[in-house]
Amino acid sequence: MYPGSIAREAPDRPAVVLAETGETVTYGELDGRSARLATALRAGGPGRSGLVDGDVVVILLGNDVRWGEVCWACWRSGLVLAAVNPHLTARELAPVLADAAPRVVVTTPDLAPVAAEALGAAARGVRWLLVGGATDGEDLDALVAGTPRDPDLPERAGGRLLFSSGTTGRPKPFRVPPRDVHPDDVGVRSAGLMRMLGFSAPGADDPDVLLVPGPAYHAGPLGFLQSLHQAGGTVVLMRRFDAEAALAAIEHHRVTHSQWVPTMFVRLLRLPADVRNRYDLSSHRIAVHAAAPCPPAVKQAVLDWWGPIVHEYYGASEGYGRTVIGPHGWLSHPGSVGRAVASTVHVTDDDGRALPPGEVGTVWFATPDAAEPARRPDGSADLGATPGWGAVGDLGRLDAEGFLYLTGRAGQTVITGGVNVYPREVEDLLAEHPQVDDVAVLGVPDEEFGERVAAVVVPATGAGPDLAGELVGWCRARITHVKCPREVHLVDALPRNDTGKLLHRVLRDRLAGAHAGRGEP
Repeated sequence: MYPGSIAREAPDRPAVVLAETGETVTYGELDGRSARLATALRAGGPGRSGLVDGDVVVILLGNDVRWGEVCWACWRSGLVLAAVNPHLTARELAPVLADAAPRVVVTTPDLAPVAAEALGAAARGVRWLLVGGATDGEDLDALVAGTPRDPDLPERAGGRLLFSSGTTGRPKPFRVPPRDVHPDDVGVRSAGLMRMLGFSAPGADDPDVLLVPGPAYHAGPLGFLQSLHQAGGTVVLMRRFDAEAALAAIEHHRVTHSQWVPTMFVRLLRLPADVRNRYDLSSHRIAVHAAAPCPPAVKQAVLDWWGPIVHEYYGASEGYGRTVIGPHGWLSHPGSVGRAVASTVHVTDDDGRALPPGEVGTVWFATPDAAEPARRPDGSADLGATPGWGAVGDLGRLDAEGFLYLTGRAGQTVITGGVNVYPREVEDLLAEHPQVDDVAVLGVPDEEFGERVAAVVVPATGAGPDLAGELVGWCRARITHVKCPREVHLVDALPRNDTGKLLHRVLRDRLAGAHAGRGEP
């Protein structure tokens, strides 16, 4: 299914809703607007040739009801949709747009100059479609309204071009190419995962209503948008996350499913009890989180509040593999991100040798058709060169039952006096302290030990003046001293992107500046 087939059966069903305003696009409107935009893109414009299969359309836009029509204009006409973070500066955008090489950019009048600067000379060859009025480009709404639908336009399943978060370096592109098949014949994206997460099958009598409080450009929300629209559900977008407004949206729109990142859980839990209890959440059956590690104490608190409805998945956007864990599995394996589905997960040493349960190493996924690694006599192997194997630099351990526990990122392990300290363990412990709102742990240079453990902490409202020293004692009472932070910096906020991932490079630079006497990190 896709919006075209759903519109024939239920044209008045909401497809996209903007939570803050109630602005709604029905399936009939989504089908018609996306088909007209596809016609306009393929036909070209004055002095411009039309797009062909595989051409890239960049969407550089905050959460807006037009996401649906732009996505499906591409996904029904053989084009590639590139979803790009609208908060990037021109300098940050430049390598992303160079990789995308777009023929069309859909954005706003405010963001268009930034994108044009990032594109440089290439901007002159781009067609600019603007949301909210146009000066140096075409008005998207006027273009759609003024373009007749072409019933003879061939419909082919389009593709996606996404980018990694770039938290540790340049964002990496990964592409899903178009397919020479009608979009109505494409199965629901990640159908197995959707079933495991409790989503309804296509054509259900009571379609799902999904709340998306995070950015639509990110791989997770964008993937769910596609899946929900293939299954006939409703996507409720929030322009920006607000904890109480999210609860109000669940009540008002009778949300059945929701998607979160852990920082949102923290902000929800900060709400006073009377606010948290003010809203009717009885429709809310499934809450899904991913994208960043969730401290066990935070997840336990959400489970205590919402009940056993919280599911988690972990995996690479590149599609190497995935783990999933439901609420009952997590309660019996707290801190785990689950077991592998539709793939196998392996933990290895630096030379590709499998490690026994409990030992920390690099997390690798292998697809069902992955090649058997070519082993050297000592058992080592080049897994990165083995077809079907992939890793994104995460470190973790497996237990005897195959449950995966993440401990951090490669290159972020703190080696102090020859001992490996995995930041995730220390971060989770500090997050349990009632006066800690957010925390990051990393290594800083130390003349005696090579590195020492440092913590950067956002205090909770009302935290005492001696919190830094108190946190060192908190850790020393619970874990071996070598793992404990030897310095604690208190800050107003940690540098995170809008999916909650910590910007390690930014934090390291700030911490280096603090050690050089240039202020706090």
